[in-house]
Amino acid sequence: MFTATHLLRRRRFLPLFVTQLFNAFNDNLYKTTMVLFVVYAVYNDETTESSFSSLASALFILPFFILSALAGQLADMRDKAKIIRTVKMCEIGLMMIGAAGLYMAWRGIMVHTVAIPLLLLALFLTGVQSTFLGPIKYAILPQHLKKDEVLAGTGLVEAGTYIAILMGTILAGPLAVDYTGWAAMGIIVVSCIGYMISRQIPPAPPLGEIEKLDWHVLRASVKLVRDTMHNAEVYYAILAISFFWTIGAVLFIQFPPLAKNTIMASPEVASLFLVVFSIGVAIGSVAVNALLKGKVSARYSPASVIVMGLFVVAFYVVAKLWEADQPADLLDVGEFIAWPMASLLMLCLLGISVAGGMFVVPLYAFLTTRVSPDKASRTIAANNIVNSGAMVGGSLLAMALSAVGVPITEQILLCAAMCLFSAWLAKRLIAAENEAAEIAAGAI
Repeated sequence: MFTATHLLRRRRFLPLFVTQLFNAFNDNLYKTTMVLFVVYAVYNDETTESSFSSLASALFILPFFILSALAGQLADMRDKAKIIRTVKMCEIGLMMIGAAGLYMAWRGIMVHTVAIPLLLLALFLTGVQSTFLGPIKYAILPQHLKKDEVLAGTGLVEAGTYIAILMGTILAGPLAVDYTGWAAMGIIVVSCIGYMISRQIPPAPPLGEIEKLDWHVLRASVKLVRDTMHNAEVYYAILAISFFWTIGAVLFIQFPPLAKNTIMASPEVASLFLVVFSIGVAIGSVAVNALLKGKVSARYSPASVIVMGLFVVAFYVVAKLWEADQPADLLDVGEFIAWPMASLLMLCLLGISVAGGMFVVPLYAFLTTRVSPDKASRTIAANNIVNSGAMVGGSLLAMALSAVGVPITEQILLCAAMCLFSAWLAKRLIAAENEAAEIAAGAI
């Protein structure tokens, strides 16, 4: 805890932390406002709503799959701080596109022909932005922090990201339908503030030999993943993270239509679901750092993801019981909290996210501490390629299940099954971790 507090007082960490916080806040304010507005104010069919939510998730994730190899090369071959500032400047323009789409949809101007395509275009560009920032936000940490500070810094970045998601989600609920114009203006203002803060990040020049960039994204992606996966610890960490985010993608896709059609709740309650999820991941991120005392290890990951799966099953059971005794009209936040089993439903959701945070945070630290510093960004980029492929697959699976009529509540059980496989991957990571420690001890 002292290390974390100490880092927040240092320029080598604080501007990066705040820049990432504003970036996550703005992305989530835009994405959540857009999805909630379309689900609650445009469409009136559970299958269509779920399909739109899946499409939105897939469009945001797709750039990670296509461009992560290039992003990783740039981050390792160029000054990371300069890349952050360039990307943050571009964010101002893409948020103007998103703001135009939000305003037109809010005013009912060419909603289906122009406004929604603009919203989806801006969402795709937001994914492009996050693709180029993704390898940097973790890979820059070993460059600016001491070795025993990296896990604390990783936990703070992860916790700060989810606090920012929390704040963006809290605002998105009430803004989503009645005050969407304010959201449109807000995302532009926040992007400008984020750019100004990014100018304070200290230089982070490339550490290794400058290589020629490979602009052939498919070839570069295949080579990057292949070159990264030879390290067993990194290999299993990437696979485990990928399954975690696939679970998260499916859950986030289903939250808005689940809240509207099963829980019979207002946009503010759908926003509350995402808030609780974000709080839980932040709590789990900080808690596992305290348990590990700064040491990078996956020892708590298998138990954490098993507990996560149990809470997913509990969430499913409560949702089925709720479905059997639905309210007649949409509930606001106060009515939802007063409804029987509401506290139990939110407790299950909190349990899912706390356990998830404890599972995934140490795995990210593996990616930056088990490779040489000059390859850290490319390792994160390889992780993003595999993660995004798995998440796009999860989004398409959710769309297919909805299209063939599988109820949203039943789809939640898919996440529980995936938790079991994630636990197996975490066990394999621990075995690789122990083997690497034995080899290192024998070499001394």
